[in-house]
Amino acid sequence: MLLQACINGARDAAEHPLLSSDAALMAEAAARAVAAGAHEVHVHPKDAAGRDSLEADDMARWVRAFREACPGVPIGVTTGAWAEPDAERRRAAVSAWTQLPDFASVNWHEAGADEVAALLRSRDIGVEAGIWDGVGLDAWRRSPVRSDCLRVLIELPDEDAAIVRDHAEGMIAHVAREEPELPILLHGEERSAWTAFDLAVERGLDARIGLEDVLTLPDGLPAPDNAALVRAAVLRIPPPESRAPTPGEERRSALDR
Repeated sequence: MLLQACINGARDAAEHPLLSSDAALMAEAAARAVAAGAHEVHVHPKDAAGRDSLEADDMARWVRAFREACPGVPIGVTTGAWAEPDAERRRAAVSAWTQLPDFASVNWHEAGADEVAALLRSRDIGVEAGIWDGVGLDAWRRSPVRSDCLRVLIELPDEDAAIVRDHAEGMIAHVAREEPELPILLHGEERSAWTAFDLAVERGLDARIGLEDVLTLPDGLPAPDNAALVRAAVLRIPPPESRAPTPGEERRSALDR
C-alpha cells in the first residue's frame, strides 16, 4: 500500500500553525512525514502571497526545496484550475517549468485536462488522474491519455461515512472496469478523510493523508502536524500476515499457482 503525504493543499496558512507559504519550512515538514512512514509527497507550491501557483519560479523554488529535504522521494504537485483558471495559460505555465516534479495531479472535470495531461507526459512527468464526480469520470473514460496515467485519484466529498462509502465503491468499480491494471489512490477530505483511508486499507488501494485533507486525528483531536497524521495512518494499516488478502492479491496468488 502506497502512502502519500499531502502536506498543504490550497489551505491558507492561517488554518494550522504548521502550514506556511515558506517552501523550506514545508519541505522540512515533508521530510518529517516521510520519516513517519510516507512513501511520497504531494505539495501545492505557493507564490509570495501564499496562493497556489503554477508559475515556473514558484515551482522551481518549491520543488528544489523538497528535493533537498527529501532526497530520493517522489514529489508531486497540483495543476488545479484554481491556481490558473485559463486552460491555455495553465499549459503555458507547465511548459515553462524548469524544475520538474515526478508527477502532477490533473482534475478531469476541469477544462483542458486532456491537453495538460498530454503535456505533462511529453515532459516525462507522471499524471495522477483526479476524478471527483461523474462528470470527471466520463471525461477521463473518453480521454486519449487515460491509460497513460500513473494512477487514478478517487477524491471523495466531505460527507458522512455511509454516503462516502457508497460513492467510493461505485467510483472504484467504474475505474477498475475501464483500466483494471491502473492503481487507484483513494482519499477524502475533512469528515471523509479517515473513512476513505480505512476503505483504502480494506480494499488494498493506495491512500494519502496530511493537512491538505484533514486537520484532525482519527479520534477527532487536532493534528499537531503532518507527521502525526502519517503516524496515525500507519497504525491503521494491519501487518500483511494479520489481514485477509485483497481481491487483487487473490488473483495474483491464483496465477502464481
